[in-house]
Amino acid sequence: MENSALLKAVIQNAIDGILTIDEYGTIESINPSACALFGYLEQQLIGKNISILIPSSCKKESHMYINSYNKSFKSSIGTGRQSIGVRKNGNLFPLHLEVSEVQFLDRSIYCGFIHDLSQQKEAEDRLQQYASHLEELVEDRTESLNSTIADLQLAKEKISQSLVKEKQLNKLKSQFLSMASHEFRTPLSNIQLSASLISKYAQEYSNPNIEKHVKKIKCAVSNLTSILNDFLYTEKKGINNVKPVYTIFNLVELGTEIAEELQLLVKQGQFIKYSHYGASVTVSLDKNLIKNSIINLIVNAIKYSEECTVIEFKTSIDESQCIISIKDDGIGIPEQDQKHLFEPFFRAQNAGNVSGTGLGLTIVARYTSLMNGTISFKSTPHQGTVFTLLFPMQ
Repeated sequence: MENSALLKAVIQNAIDGILTIDEYGTIESINPSACALFGYLEQQLIGKNISILIPSSCKKESHMYINSYNKSFKSSIGTGRQSIGVRKNGNLFPLHLEVSEVQFLDRSIYCGFIHDLSQQKEAEDRLQQYASHLEELVEDRTESLNSTIADLQLAKEKISQSLVKEKQLNKLKSQFLSMASHEFRTPLSNIQLSASLISKYAQEYSNPNIEKHVKKIKCAVSNLTSILNDFLYTEKKGINNVKPVYTIFNLVELGTEIAEELQLLVKQGQFIKYSHYGASVTVSLDKNLIKNSIINLIVNAIKYSEECTVIEFKTSIDESQCIISIKDDGIGIPEQDQKHLFEPFFRAQNAGNVSGTGLGLTIVARYTSLMNGTISFKSTPHQGTVFTLLFPMQ
């Protein structure tokens, strides 16, 4: 008796609707959740045919199940399916139905478990709207960016026809940088902001496709911004006039922060492994120049390494020096190109279609020199490269 009372209490208080019918489709019992779901009182449904809860468009299928029990209905027992229900007021709603056959008093009864999918359907519809909006936004921003690039290319070609080689290079660089600063920064900032907002608004749906595409947009914006900054740093008011501002800061905290930020930009399966050696964690250097140098080297390691590889980022401090190293297992640098690696606009022969300006390492070398440090590297084609920054402790 106690078990029977417990079972009845479970059924009566179940969140999902539960009902039983005989082999002819007559409703024999129904719990409060099912009554509330369809908008009926219990006495209004007991003894009625199950078809009262099925819209006319689905009744033909329902009659087929019941009338052809041995061939159709029984074969669907125990399998879940999505269907449509109709409330007492005539409104239709989506539901998920699970049916189980129960042998009771020498006869078969069928127990239906009904889960309302209305909220899920509304969420899916809103999610589809977000996805459509995202696609439109990407198309609009891409078209705007392509138009800007086309305008800049046309300006470059016109200037190239009217200037001598030496004057042509200097003037082209100056004009391109001034145009890029204005024409690229605004749309890039808008794209970054829009992507962040989309990611924020879509968080409640936890949809991996939205997160994947938002991440692609952010990575593309980051790459374009990096290229733009490389050019801007070469202006006469940029890298050549940079003066280091020395402050005491925690190198381990900075290294951890950089590793976490750049982990968002890695290829599939890549991992940035950061480690620190030595009891001391503080240094007196220009924090911004150090951060920009490390980011430049790690971004290069990401670009020139394959998927599913580890990028080793290490720092160490002792009484005499601070050492920072970034090691990858990428394509390496051909031996004949290594002597030109820190020259402006130089790119190794095996760079291929990897995006870049040939200015990143020039900037890193300049920043390192400004802080009385040295930069060195070891590289073997197809085996990888390790860059090392060394700064004397003051």
